[in-house]
Amino acid sequence: MAGKVYLVGAGPGHAKLITVKGLECLQKADVVVYDRLAAPQLLGAVKPGTRKIYVGKLPDRHTMKQEDINRLLVDLAMEGSTVVRLKGGDPVIFGRVGEEAALLKKHGIPYEIVPGVTAATAVPAYAGIPVTHREAASSVSIITGHESPDKLDLMIDWEKVTNATGTLVFMMGVSKIGYIANQLMRYGRAADTPVALVRWGTRAEQETLAGTLADIEQRVIAADFKPPAVIVVGDVVLQRELLKWAEDLPLFGKRILVTRARSQAAELVNRIDELGGEAYEFPVIETVYPQDPDMIFRVQKALSRLDSYDWVLFTSVNGVEYFYRHLAEQGRDIRSLAQAKIAAVGPATADALKERGILPVELPGRFQAEGLIETLGSRLIPGQKVLLPRGNLARTWLPEKLAEMGLDVTAVDTYQTVISQDQDHELIKLLEEQAIDMITFTSSSTVTHLIEKLKRMGVEDPVRLLGSTEAACIGEITAKTAREAGLRVSVEAGQATVDGLLDSLCEYMKNGRQHMK
Repeated sequence: MAGKVYLVGAGPGHAKLITVKGLECLQKADVVVYDRLAAPQLLGAVKPGTRKIYVGKLPDRHTMKQEDINRLLVDLAMEGSTVVRLKGGDPVIFGRVGEEAALLKKHGIPYEIVPGVTAATAVPAYAGIPVTHREAASSVSIITGHESPDKLDLMIDWEKVTNATGTLVFMMGVSKIGYIANQLMRYGRAADTPVALVRWGTRAEQETLAGTLADIEQRVIAADFKPPAVIVVGDVVLQRELLKWAEDLPLFGKRILVTRARSQAAELVNRIDELGGEAYEFPVIETVYPQDPDMIFRVQKALSRLDSYDWVLFTSVNGVEYFYRHLAEQGRDIRSLAQAKIAAVGPATADALKERGILPVELPGRFQAEGLIETLGSRLIPGQKVLLPRGNLARTWLPEKLAEMGLDVTAVDTYQTVISQDQDHELIKLLEEQAIDMITFTSSSTVTHLIEKLKRMGVEDPVRLLGSTEAACIGEITAKTAREAGLRVSVEAGQATVDGLLDSLCEYMKNGRQHMK
């Protein structure tokens, strides 16, 4: 039985500008056939085992001919697969979706066309240029620029197009900008008509070049301005100085690698996006339920005497979540801890407890194990029994310090931190091209596991590959691990929280920009 093909628009470049339905299609796909203009982060949304086939085109070469792509979609569907053909922008605007759909129709293969956000309007919007404006333009034309001049003349009636609408948007016409500008002036557009080229709009590489029809070609040559770009012609370009917004965000133009476990990365990814950066997720760790029977037995034994503890100290959100999971699986009741005092390291850990109806005793000023000792001080009395639920990679400093102070410590590994199995060779390419501006580390394990994952992906010297990319670390211990590994730490959070990390990162970027000026 034949499968089904979804012809999906990926949007203009930013991964979050895909439609809800487009994302749903990706998540159920058996095979994704994608091109150069689709955000690589979207491939992280697919289910495990999904095949990924790159068929993108570059200006100087074609990876696969269009006819072969059409045939590939048919062959994959005939195998019974659910196929997503992921295309940049909107597939019905210069996306050649008609050719692909026609062959599917001919072979009786079911398909759907899932529209996308077109770069023709979204890319100018990210540069602060509305393609229509009540005082500047009430109509817009979208025109191909991705042909040789003789083909452009066959496809475009310059006499009609030039003044047909207030705004003209040319797609993929950077190398033909001189010819396009001359034709527009020849057929009636004034030489001082504003023009803007927006390169890689909505992505970290976004760059805008503005001029007029008379001088735009020389500006493009002088700036060595490369495709892909959207060209906007018309008075709406003048709105840019008033309406530009993306470029004013503190992390604009920065692609930031997020190495945190996928289950915990959402907050950091979303905040980077709000601040104008482009988060690139590459989870190097994941937390899992203990696999070792002896480890599980030790947890069971520790939880069997909950009513004996004077303190329960949580050092992470994961520690809280897995502690409650063990309680549920053992059929135990949190009320057994009624006599115990509960403390948390860091506000995120405290919030995880509050969500479960527990108010921790105090929050330490420093969001590390050292801060907990500093804050609780004399309240920790020799002879008291302490339960310390944590992960298998937790530092030994806290239980050792508590033992030195005369407390009876039971430290149990309620979860394990392991290296994730995901591989992403696109990331290696970005690192080689120095297209990652900053790597964020939220724990020492993210440092060591990133290096190990790169080795597993065939990188002989990961530290050398990472050496030219700056790192931002959530705290001094993580920063120490990164430096000892040979990485270049430029940002160390003032507070060991996601907000503290981002505040320090924004301040660093701000000072860097001022310095560059």
